[in-house]
Parts: sequence; structure tokens; C-alpha cells
Amino acid sequence: MRVSDDRYTRDRQKFDLALRLIRHEARTFTIRQWTGLSDDRIRKLYRSYILSGDAHEVTRHRGKSPRQAAFFFRNPELNFHAAQLASLFVMYGLVGPGERGVEPRYRVGSLESGALLCRAYEAYLEMHKPVNISFEHAWFLLLALARHDEVGLARCANCGGVRVRDLLAKRKLTCGNCEGAIESAARAAPCESAARAAPC
Repeated sequence: MRVSDDRYTRDRQKFDLALRLIRHEARTFTIRQWTGLSDDRIRKLYRSYILSGDAHEVTRHRGKSPRQAAFFFRNPELNFHAAQLASLFVMYGLVGPGERGVEPRYRVGSLESGALLCRAYEAYLEMHKPVNISFEHAWFLLLALARHDEVGLARCANCGGVRVRDLLAKRKLTCGNCEGAIESAARAAPCESAARAAPC
């Protein structure tokens, strides 16, 4: 293969990944991180994609990317979704077990890693409609898991499933799914007790 052919293939892969990220409403900075394309090139791709008529309800987000780990612990459902995403990151080889618990297996700027991140997020989209976690939040979750300073992975003491753990908060033993079930059972218990105590 000639050098020019190899360069063409690489450029095409960059454009394909950029369009994939645009469809997931990734910010320009995120697309630049993964593809190495300039902001101007990304804007032109975005305009051509929108003008083609193929993009329905694709929003171009501005401002800084999400950077609050507390987002994943707002409620049991969000925590459960985060755990599912984290499991997909493990399945697709983006993170794996290490000495500190979880270590990164991806490389920012690698087209292969970028494609795997998209595949993991797309698998998440298949499981949920509507989704609770945007692509940018998913990318931040992957970063946070790799850093292991705010967010970690653990096993749920109740069901044994993977759970996302807040490393800066009081330790919890159950996942978001089990926590929600336990809370529902606790709310129902007083009503059941009152019903049994009521005279016939």
C-alpha cells in the first residue's frame, strides 16, 4: 500500500469517527481530542452533516464538558445507568482490573479507542429509551473511572452486580437498582402494617 493510500484511509477513519461523535452530540473539544481534527474542520463537518438532512434533533452543545461526579449519584436510577455503562466499558476493553481497582485500557486520540467508546455508548442507547446519561457524561464517567479519585467500581452486596461507587462519600454496599427496591419496600412496609392493624 502506498503512503498516500494509508493517509487517505486514516483521514477517512477520522471523519467517520467525527461524524459518529457529532451524532452523539459530543462537544467540539471532545471530537478534537479523539480525532485530532481542527475546530474549523469539525464545524464544517457538522454543517455538512446537518445540511445533508440526515441529522434529526442533533444539538451542538457549547461550553465546558460535564465534570461533576455527583451527577451519577443523584438518584438510584442514574446510578444504575452509570453502572451499566461502566460494565460496558469493561466489556469493550476500555477499562480493566489493575492494582488500584480499575485502570485505563484506552488511549485518548486513538481512533480505535474512540470507536470502542462509541460502540459502548451505542450499546447503552439500545438498552434505554429515553436515556439518562449523555455521551459527554459517559465520556466523563470513563475518565473518572480511570483516574480513580472520585468514582470506582465495586460489587453490590445484595445482587452481586457491578455498581459505581462514590469514593468521597459514605460507603454504600448496594447498587442503585437494589437501593431503589429497598427504599420502595421500606415505604410500603408502614402501609402494610397499618392495613393489618385496621379492624375488619
